[in-house]
Amino acid sequence: MNSVELHDKYQPLFHSDSRYFVITGGRGSGKSFAVTVFLALLTYALDNRILFTRYTMSSAGMSIIPEFLEKLELMGVSDNFDVTKVDIKNKSTESSIYFSGIKTASGDQTAKLKSIAGVNTFVLDEAEELVDEESFDKIDFSIRSKDATNRCLLILNPTTKEHWIYQRFFQNRGIPDGFNGTKDGVTYIHTTYLDNIENLSESFVQQLEQMKIRRPDKYKHQIMGGWLQRAEGVVFTDWQMGQFNSEMKLTCYGLDIGFSRDESVLTEVSVDKIRKIIWVKEHFYKKGLVTSNIYDLCVRHAGKNLIVIDSSEPRLISELSTRGLNVTPCMKKKGSILAGIALMQDYNIVIQGENLVKEFNNYVWDVRGVKPRDAYNHGVDSMRYAIEYLLLRTNPKGSYVVS
Repeated sequence: MNSVELHDKYQPLFHSDSRYFVITGGRGSGKSFAVTVFLALLTYALDNRILFTRYTMSSAGMSIIPEFLEKLELMGVSDNFDVTKVDIKNKSTESSIYFSGIKTASGDQTAKLKSIAGVNTFVLDEAEELVDEESFDKIDFSIRSKDATNRCLLILNPTTKEHWIYQRFFQNRGIPDGFNGTKDGVTYIHTTYLDNIENLSESFVQQLEQMKIRRPDKYKHQIMGGWLQRAEGVVFTDWQMGQFNSEMKLTCYGLDIGFSRDESVLTEVSVDKIRKIIWVKEHFYKKGLVTSNIYDLCVRHAGKNLIVIDSSEPRLISELSTRGLNVTPCMKKKGSILAGIALMQDYNIVIQGENLVKEFNNYVWDVRGVKPRDAYNHGVDSMRYAIEYLLLRTNPKGSYVVS
């Protein structure tokens, strides 16, 4: 085995008995390399079964496994492992690393992953991409091997302070940005390119130093691994928090349905077309609602006022209408999401509701101007349904009744 030296900051990986390891850093910090070395060495001990995940991983055999093999070859140990399309197994100990995405082309894999027997190390790479804490918890609770050390590693480039990882492991525990150490069963490792500079090209380091001068905020986040108040590349920039204006005549409600996994959200929208202002108020934002719950909450908050609902739920629309709610399907066709976003971007938006604020701070472009990322958007979708109805229907006149 070739000698591989890691920065001293990574030593807790080998010595700490913490269950949780939160490994943060910016570009060029070497955190992925360090974790790969640690996991490879971990397989030389008996009875280690490692689950390596990312939120999305289309094909481990085409993506992450070649990256692992590259590191194993550098360590001079690649011949000690059997490699398939989904796992890497140490020949001498039969300890293994199994690779899978949490979300794949066939759907959510959380139930499948938590049922894998004998896993004692759970690795969530690119953890900032997982915005659903519940999915993490389901797998975390399944890591309970009686005869081995159980650990969960979260590897990430810090995103916004609205993210559940920041809330759970930093804010709620009083942990500052860039902390290295152990507190309450959690080991924190934070590195930057400055901790890995001997392994980086001079031209790359010069690029980073130039960014420090030209774009200090981007340098602080992307390079030094600082947490943001608001995500980069957000879809909406012209908005602020404020009280809902209930005096406008052009008003209705929007409802996005999430059922068990995602949030169901009811928002109230009012529009001033002259001053180009949209006011939005969050009324409920809850998971696990069945039809009767949704009906009761809508009656309580919207009464007989018009509610515009996601048109992909015709059965629910019919049932709610039969029960007496004033509902109508939203306008949905190819390109309607982008059209709705463009419509909303033409207005200043005033938001009342903490979950809506969180969404507006984190709803970002996946491909700028072409495709928004499908996350932090349940409240945004609900208000978009209402806004499109108010602004795109012919001669809207305030209170609506659907016959």
